[in-house]
Amino acid sequence: MPLVVFAGVEITTMNNVFNFSAGPAMLPAEVMSQAQAEFIDWQGSGCSVMEVSHRGKAFIEVAAAAEQDLRDLLAIPDNYKVLFSHGGGRGQFAAVPLNISKSSDTSLHIVSGSWSKGAVTEASKYNQAKVVAEVSQKDGLNYMAPPSLENIDASAAYLHFCPNETVDGIAYNWLPESGEVPLVSDMSSCILSAPLDVSKHGIIYAGAQKNIGPSGLSVVIVRDDLIGKARRETPSIFDYDLMAKNDSMYNTPPTFSWYLAGLVFKWLKAQGGLAAMESRNKEKAAILYAAIDSSDFYSNPVHPDNRSIMNVPFLLAEESLNAVFLEKAESAGLRALKGHRSVGGMRASIYNAMPKAGVLTLVEFMQHFEKQYG
Repeated sequence: MPLVVFAGVEITTMNNVFNFSAGPAMLPAEVMSQAQAEFIDWQGSGCSVMEVSHRGKAFIEVAAAAEQDLRDLLAIPDNYKVLFSHGGGRGQFAAVPLNISKSSDTSLHIVSGSWSKGAVTEASKYNQAKVVAEVSQKDGLNYMAPPSLENIDASAAYLHFCPNETVDGIAYNWLPESGEVPLVSDMSSCILSAPLDVSKHGIIYAGAQKNIGPSGLSVVIVRDDLIGKARRETPSIFDYDLMAKNDSMYNTPPTFSWYLAGLVFKWLKAQGGLAAMESRNKEKAAILYAAIDSSDFYSNPVHPDNRSIMNVPFLLAEESLNAVFLEKAESAGLRALKGHRSVGGMRASIYNAMPKAGVLTLVEFMQHFEKQYG
């Protein structure tokens, strides 16, 4: 197991590098090893999976297996379609209103951070987007309380929310009480991190590049009664009905991303499924938050009730040390810790593929850095 030296102290690393990128994020080592082994000779064909027809029997079997494994992991009911789409999460910001609302309809939005705010901006191009709850402050920290929605507009086309904000590190476990109004959830940075009840949602969508696979793909889980309502002007590749009727292959899909997603789904099953992943993710997050909370040198800007187990932002007591911290971290094999430009500081994204060893190494580095510069 390799070692690096920081401040005269040996710090253990695994394969020299731990990648804390928020996305595109690290993939499981086992998945990458299998993909590497199959890269130029997939299934003994003498070709890469990137070079075979998406309409051929071999790839159709890969696609079907990926969908079934995802259905198994999330216990997706039969009255939901699973789509593998282009466009990532931002593509779905537009696809959702185009598929399930008219220009005169109201869409309701809970704004808990940067991504849910972006969904409002995009939806407002296509319908009457209305913010019904926003992030606030509690004890001087960012806080998202369950909104009071007793007087919710029952005629609204949908209620959109994002239970885990990648940029802000704000998360919540409650579901909005929306009555008969369909819930639409952007789960790009938390899907597959823990079990969830799909049946309580109308639509769940997620960009792949965090817990599913490489960028360029999004997964959409949509209830049957919300399909077939797309506006005439909806681009064909974003029309849920058209995509469902063509098994997500109306046009050429991002085949390599789909293949890798399938490998990740099988890896998750082999790890014990989503309950096992939730336990691991909570343990990793608890280790990192404990290190932050026990220090006067580091701080987390999110109220404990809303702390994400996927994206952990933290600030140094002296902002002038940010560049030094990042330089030393890179040298220690701790990559992509710079916070988003809109919030600054640091951010450690610890998705499913991040091993506990990576978090322990980061904590060890943080403690040594504090001793030298605190």
